[in-house]
Amino acid sequence: MMTNRFHAICVYCGSADNLHQEYLQSAREMGALLAINQIRLVYGGGKTGLMGAVADGCLEAGGKVVGIVPQNLFTSDLIHQNLTQTEVLPDIQRRKARMSELADAFIALPGGFGTFDELFETLTWAQIGLHNKPIGLLNVRRYFDPLLSLVDNALKEGFIYAEHKVLMVHDSTPMGLLKQLNNFCLPAGLERWVNRAQN
Repeated sequence: MMTNRFHAICVYCGSADNLHQEYLQSAREMGALLAINQIRLVYGGGKTGLMGAVADGCLEAGGKVVGIVPQNLFTSDLIHQNLTQTEVLPDIQRRKARMSELADAFIALPGGFGTFDELFETLTWAQIGLHNKPIGLLNVRRYFDPLLSLVDNALKEGFIYAEHKVLMVHDSTPMGLLKQLNNFCLPAGLERWVNRAQN
């Protein structure tokens, strides 16, 4: 167990079936690592894909898992039945807000549109000062390399500032990523984006 600064971490990840086993194993390891370090897992409540794997990994290691579910997805085919706690909210917007409220940090595992949406909304909220919580990518099988290149290009072309790029840390292993999140310090100068100071 490492010394950590977090009581709860929100994990965003894919729920698709028939994924490469390495993705599923890394999600399970991420969940178990949270449990071992007594960090509560907050996630979208699913039982399929990486969502199911991260929850099962945490539960099997004795951890606590909170699922936050929008009403329209609250079905037995999609939602994990054995969580520590499940909250059902009216819509996906309130789901995301509640997940953010409960978390001390955020991790994105590989996923699709929903994961991208949650990740970039979380980054945007940090960019404009709505939270100062660490954000990390678990870059299994180099899945997020194209996204990291996109961020590099956004900086190169002037659409973001240098301090925005470092709002997001990344690592290929759960342990390495958790260490980076523990060591994260908010970059100076974030207020430039709001007040448009150029220096």
